[in-house]
Amino acid sequence: MAQPVGGRSVEAASSVLKQIAAQEIRRMVFAGEMRPGTKVDQDAVAESLGMSKLPVREALISLSGEGIIETIPRRGAFVADLSREDIRDHYWMLGVISGLAAERASATLSDADLDELRVLATEMEEATDLLEIERLNFRFHRLINLGTRSRRLIAELKLLSGAIPSGFFDSHPDSVASSLRDHREIVDALAGRSPGMARTLTEGHFLRGGHRAVALLEERGFWR
Repeated sequence: MAQPVGGRSVEAASSVLKQIAAQEIRRMVFAGEMRPGTKVDQDAVAESLGMSKLPVREALISLSGEGIIETIPRRGAFVADLSREDIRDHYWMLGVISGLAAERASATLSDADLDELRVLATEMEEATDLLEIERLNFRFHRLINLGTRSRRLIAELKLLSGAIPSGFFDSHPDSVASSLRDHREIVDALAGRSPGMARTLTEGHFLRGGHRAVALLEERGFWR
């Protein structure tokens, strides 16, 4: 039997709330506000977001699948004991799959797509607002990923990139400068229809991101 439209609306709203809760918990973890081993205060998270505990509980289940949260029966949800290598591995996986995406996209992106990538790279270089740079960065990588024409690759990339909190590197100027240089080199490789170079440059782009992530978390006392 088809589900009522109203039911779909409720389900969609619940999914949005779960995503909001998951993003806030990720932010708190990577901002150092909740360190490894800390128990997640579900009531406090729900109250701060103005929602019930249900989407918070659902978010914690989702985050446990990402390895960020560990749920212990009869004790509750705790921030997982993430190591420096865990962080680097996450970016390594994101880099490997993104590199494969760039390799494939080098053969499928149209001239119009390449022109759009150049425009996005220029807009990022000229932007002064870090949130705007982040938005443009998302569009840049998404355009390359869509060039794979692979539902499976796109789904995996969405999952991996979604685990990185929005605005994570806002306070790290080296990250911005390095990424802008990387983007130009990646576009040149794609425009030159050089699949191997596009893959290598993209992998390196994310590997460096992983090292910067560890350095930033060190500064925030994440492993103190």
